[in-house]
Amino acid sequence: QVQVLESGGGLVQTGGSLRLSCVVSGKIVGVSVWDWYRQVPGRQRELVARLSSGGTTEYGDFVKGRFTISRDRSRDRPRTAYLQMNDLEPEDTAVYYCAAFRGVYYWGQGTQVTVSS
Repeated sequence: QVQVLESGGGLVQTGGSLRLSCVVSGKIVGVSVWDWYRQVPGRQRELVARLSSGGTTEYGDFVKGRFTISRDRSRDRPRTAYLQMNDLEPEDTAVYYCAAFRGVYYWGQGTQVTVSS
């Protein structure tokens, strides 16, 4: 069984920063695509950032250079990815989900990010 666990969410003031982490464990041989999505109640889940195995990144239009997706390349943490979020705005308030792709998508339960004005 594969588990995806996000962490790092919390409450931050406008202009602040957070770093979200995503750890994948279980019977999976590597991750070929890492995604971060976010969802606000009553709205569709939207893609925040994507990192492919070849190093290609993709970001939602609303990111505007404020966020960076990366993966941990150390030997002891091969299935870990991050989302560095800077210059946060109240509109970034949402539940953030990590999704790891290896044949199928595996989803985490999400971590709440709240940005106060």
